[in-house]
Amino acid sequence: MPQAHVQPVPTGETPPAVTDNDDPLLAVVLQSLDDDQAQDLVTIDLEGKSSIADFMVIASGRSTRQVAAMAQKLGEKLKANGFGNPRIEGLPAADWVLVDAGGVIVHLFRPEVRTFYNLERMWGFDGPSGAA
Repeated sequence: MPQAHVQPVPTGETPPAVTDNDDPLLAVVLQSLDDDQAQDLVTIDLEGKSSIADFMVIASGRSTRQVAAMAQKLGEKLKANGFGNPRIEGLPAADWVLVDAGGVIVHLFRPEVRTFYNLERMWGFDGPSGAA
């Protein structure tokens, strides 16, 4: 499988603009997660590598409560910015919540669950602090 371009964002820093693509949907997603203090934010460019979406965003919350709140607020912000109603799955437990916004798929995890599933590694990236 070809490796995806991954852009890690250190915790506490504002997500940088996507260098090759100023995707407005991705910008709303990153800004919303930054506003809600998401941790270990990773953006994976899937364009041309997968048909599921153009970008995948993976982030952690400190608790199930924060993960659920980030997902709900993200859904509200996407709707308010004209991106429709994203599909949100996993809210009752909120260990792993998937937000399908069409061109951007967002995975929100509690840290322990994120470590267990290790999606970054599956997409050719060795964790939030590593490099592709």
